[in-house]
Amino acid sequence: MRVLLVEDEEVLAKTIRQALHADGFAVDLAFCGTEGLWAARQTRYDVMVLDIMLPGLNGYEVCRQLRASGVWTPVLMLTAKDGEFDEADAFDLGADDYLTKPFSFVVLVARLRALIRRGAPERPAVLTAGDLSLDPARQAVARGGEPIPLTPREFSVLHFLIRHRGDVVSRTQILEGVWDAFYDGDSNVVEVYIGYLRRKIDQPFGRKAITTVRGAGYRLAADGG
Repeated sequence: MRVLLVEDEEVLAKTIRQALHADGFAVDLAFCGTEGLWAARQTRYDVMVLDIMLPGLNGYEVCRQLRASGVWTPVLMLTAKDGEFDEADAFDLGADDYLTKPFSFVVLVARLRALIRRGAPERPAVLTAGDLSLDPARQAVARGGEPIPLTPREFSVLHFLIRHRGDVVSRTQILEGVWDAFYDGDSNVVEVYIGYLRRKIDQPFGRKAITTVRGAGYRLAADGG
């Protein structure tokens, strides 16, 4: 099992490499983001351990560029930053797991083995339905390449719909996925935001991507309408 470790703290990198060697991993080291990006593109690795705070390119940008270029090697982000937004950013950019320093080597090895077992299926960072695209990392939406400005809540509703494109989703599912399971306001708020989205992503382009399925909920057409 071959691992690419991208970590700029040389002592820590060599310590991790030694620990992984002891568990049967072959480990290549890179000490900056630019070097790590080049190595990940040149060699097929089973898994990649990627620090966030790196010289050259940071880990977020390395992961984003890898996914954009079609490299789907499983990525575990390793960082001293401890915050839910940092973790969310990592996953939005295409990371598969996240571990905060200091960490247990036992846990690191277990997570790497789990990532390797799952393999590297294609997981595009930018979600699409026909010519409609949504980039979670950049909070950007476009139709046929034309940017569409959305409010944060509109973006969240569309993000939920496009992740379930082609499927019928109920009001309750949207409420739980976008607001939360304990939202006690008017469920008609979903219909309101569906209307907002239709006026922005459909009507100006002569499309009908979002349809109402009577008695069941809403569907975003897989082909973008």
